Order: sequence, then structure tokens, then C-alpha cells
Amino acid sequence: MTDVNDQIKSELETNPVVLFMKGTPVFPQCGFSAAVVQVLTHLGVKFKGVNVLEDPSLREGIKRFSDWPTIPQLYVKGEFVGGCDIVREMFTSGELQTLLDDKGVVYTPAA
Repeated sequence: MTDVNDQIKSELETNPVVLFMKGTPVFPQCGFSAAVVQVLTHLGVKFKGVNVLEDPSLREGIKRFSDWPTIPQLYVKGEFVGGCDIVREMFTSGELQTLLDDKGVVYTPAA
């Protein structure tokens, strides 16, 4: 358990934007993960995708870590943002962009 938490904390400390997802950013393995990748890509956010399917202990560990039952999970500067629906709603309302700005995350939206 500690190893998984350490692994998660390490990812969050070394990457400003982390998406714990099923599959990879290039090849998402679920529609929800693909939708979040699409939002981040559209905004031009550089992010690290962590494939939870490669490690069952990570898959369960991230749910305990965030106390959130589903994947994908988006973190910005170590802070849990939410899953697919929350990210989509925040993107649509402009809240996601505000959060990125507030956290000092540089991104370049697609024209």
C-alpha cells in the first residue's frame, strides 16, 4: 500500500499535470479516459498519462488515494481535479482553464 502511495505522490510531485487513466494518451482504453485526453490535448496541456491497467495495485491505490471510485482521475499541481464528467464540465464552463492559470500551468489551446 505504501509503495503505491509513494508511486502516486512521486508522479504528482514530478509532473504538473497527471492523468491516471485506462490506457495511454496515444491509445486510451476507455471512452472516459479518451474524453479527458481530448480536452487536455485541445487545450494544449502537457500532461503525464499513467496507465492503471498495467498495475492492479495502482488501479486500486489511486481510488483510495483520492477517495474517488472511478478512473480517469486528473491532478493539477498535486491537487485532485476530478474524473471525466467533472473535467468536461469544467472545460465547458471555463473553470478548467482558470484552474490551470491559477496553478501556473502553461498551455497552448488549439486554434
